[in-house]
Amino acid sequence: MEDLFPETLAPPPVQRWGTPEEIERRRRIRVSVWAYAYEYLAHSFVSDERFDDECKLINPAVTTGHPKLDRFFSKDFQAYTGQWVHKHPEKAKLAKYTSRLIQALKQPNP
Repeated sequence: MEDLFPETLAPPPVQRWGTPEEIERRRRIRVSVWAYAYEYLAHSFVSDERFDDECKLINPAVTTGHPKLDRFFSKDFQAYTGQWVHKHPEKAKLAKYTSRLIQALKQPNP
């Protein structure tokens, strides 16, 4: 009987999440939030080393479907500092999202 349905016995193939564009978009959001929190709110989500390592993975040549931010990361992003966040074209969105994230982290886990 097992031979009739061998595909049900095999584990599903492991797939990496996301296209290169999706991975780059997520990485850019992540470092932008970390940089905003540190530069504007004196809050560190991660160590300096983790921030630097993640910034080094940013690839400004990857287009993410957001032309304004793609230009920003090509022109103004610098992997060795977080100062670039002061020129970020969507600081209001970063402020809102970062504040929400900090508040959520302060909530006790049920």
